[in-house]
Amino acid sequence: MMAFIEQEANEKIEEIDAKAEEEFNIEKGRLVQQQRLKIMDYYERKEKQVELQKKIQSSNMLNQARLKVLKARDDHVCSMLEDAKKKMANISKDQSRYPKVIELLIAQGLCQLIENNVTLRCRAADKAIVEAAIPLAVASVKDKIKKETNVKLDTENFLPPNCAGGVELYTQKGKIKINNSMEARLEMMAELCLPQVRNSLFGPNPNRKFFD
Repeated sequence: MMAFIEQEANEKIEEIDAKAEEEFNIEKGRLVQQQRLKIMDYYERKEKQVELQKKIQSSNMLNQARLKVLKARDDHVCSMLEDAKKKMANISKDQSRYPKVIELLIAQGLCQLIENNVTLRCRAADKAIVEAAIPLAVASVKDKIKKETNVKLDTENFLPPNCAGGVELYTQKGKIKINNSMEARLEMMAELCLPQVRNSLFGPNPNRKFFD
């Protein structure tokens, strides 16, 4: 009888040990899997961070390269404009062309203003040329503006002597101004023509062509 009880007790102990071992292995497996997932998630996030840093660095380098290309392009265009300004200064020295240029600049300004009384300013050196051009310019636009125009040259205030020439037109006691100086005309033409100049020098989209 005692042997039977002892055997049954041993079997019960073995059963409890087996169950405890099974539960231990299950819990150990669960914890290992949980830690494995945490480690995988950690390194996955690290990989994403590294990839993001690479993209940011690549984007920054690309933007810097683009800015260098754009600056080089704009520097080249500005250099061309500076050369144009220097050449433009020679126009006023050409006495066969400059008086006609002055006449056309005055006429254009009168067509823009369409006023009865207009005051002109020019360089002191151009005073005689402008005085001679005024009646010619007024006569050339008389039929266009359908108005009698009295044009007076300001002999007290002149354009800076170092400017390239041209005229400024004022009316309404100086409240309205048309700047037809040579520099102003060049700047206006540059603004209008700059997209075409860039296109002819660098293509329709030099930035895209360079980096694609």
